Amino acid sequence: MKGIIAERRTYVAGKWVEGEQALAVENPADESHVADVAATPASGIRRAVAEARDSFDRGVWADAPVPERARVLHAFLDHVASRRGELVATMTAEAGQPAAFAERAQLDGGLAVARGAIDLYLTMPHEEAAPVPVDDLVRGRVALSVRRHEPVGVVVAITPYNGAIVMALQKIVPALMAGNSVILRPSPLTPLSSLVFGTAADAAGLPPGVLSVVAEPGAAGAETLTSHPAVDMVSFTGSTEVGRRILAQAAPTVKRVALELGGKSAQIYLPDAVAKAAAGAVAVVAATAGQACVAATRMLVPEDHKEEVLDAVGRAYARLVVGDPSDPATTMGPVISAAQRDRCERIVARAVEAGGTVVRGGGRPSGLTRGYYVEPTVLDLPDNANPAAQEEIFGPVIAVLGYRDADDAVRIANDTSYGLSGQVYGADTAAATALARRLRTGAVNVNTAVFSAYAPGGGYKQSGLGRERGPEGIRAFQEVKHLAIGELR
Repeated sequence: MKGIIAERRTYVAGKWVEGEQALAVENPADESHVADVAATPASGIRRAVAEARDSFDRGVWADAPVPERARVLHAFLDHVASRRGELVATMTAEAGQPAAFAERAQLDGGLAVARGAIDLYLTMPHEEAAPVPVDDLVRGRVALSVRRHEPVGVVVAITPYNGAIVMALQKIVPALMAGNSVILRPSPLTPLSSLVFGTAADAAGLPPGVLSVVAEPGAAGAETLTSHPAVDMVSFTGSTEVGRRILAQAAPTVKRVALELGGKSAQIYLPDAVAKAAAGAVAVVAATAGQACVAATRMLVPEDHKEEVLDAVGRAYARLVVGDPSDPATTMGPVISAAQRDRCERIVARAVEAGGTVVRGGGRPSGLTRGYYVEPTVLDLPDNANPAAQEEIFGPVIAVLGYRDADDAVRIANDTSYGLSGQVYGADTAAATALARRLRTGAVNVNTAVFSAYAPGGGYKQSGLGRERGPEGIRAFQEVKHLAIGELR
């Protein structure tokens, strides 16, 4: 396929590895074969761990001066940026993402977050004095109390198909900046674009063993990484189901685990903001086909405005252009696989069985005989107990629910096992913000949104553990050591 990344080998501890097993990459837009990636053999994955452990323990990167780490990582990112054309074409081919989304949200957004993380790290204290109890000072027992933030060690980063580049950048760059050695394992559905990080490591001069990029068709290698005693931390973005398995795999060795998992976020429209609902609904499905963990797939509107909102959202979805993601006119591409398309259809059917009504969509677009397409779908749900209101769909399906008053809106929004994100819209910003403070979720956007190295994101409840981005995202890749220093007597 013209224009995509040419590398087909994986990258283990500074060397390119030929694998005996081929990992086939499929284009979800037309079901064509994109490429075969040489899967990392089991021995290669074990070597990646051993070399990462050795590089960290010898301090070849962890002991490098912080300004030097920053310089190398900026060079690393410069190389990624220089591969713009190939990366955008690759993401479009392997993930079915419209080119504009792949370029702006994934590549440009990921690079901005990564460079911001470097800058943020440089402004944060990584060794600071801690208060000493007065009695200890008077007796002369303790002269100094110091709190140090040190790298965790060997970090495994496991990334999802819907954000292969942006999710990798917001994991590996903060982890590397903190002095860790990192093993990146991308989704088997979209491994090709992540190989750019191997060429970037070579171009920037990262020491061997500090970064590896492994790929596999199944999950055996991932299980090795999440259970290996030489791995200190696992950072995973993906489904709650897989997150639970990773927790179990990491438990015997008591690893640190950071999880960004599923969501069932709500977007709440106060009575004075109902006119914004159609645009909010489009944002859920355009570009990503609803395949975003933070997608606000539950739309909460005042009961007496529900019919007009359903009509407006249905008309907005009718205007979406579904089709080939390489066509600039396309606003929504396919979901990632036949299995994901089937899941969307099953949940829509169950929603109807439970009393919901399909207002728009619900099936496969006419005229698209190949590719894993799902119509942009609007569901009118009678209550929040409906399967389409409780289960993460990961497809272009939005559920509209009515609420009686602000208390009822908060009750419905919080009535979920998830808590990743949320949105509140209202002309009265103070009222909208007051409502947002009551939502049990890791992030809430009030009339706007921000994606930044300085703004943390993560989940409450079954949406995850820990935070990415922001100071908390840096600290996630660090241990805290306390030093009590006194005179020898």
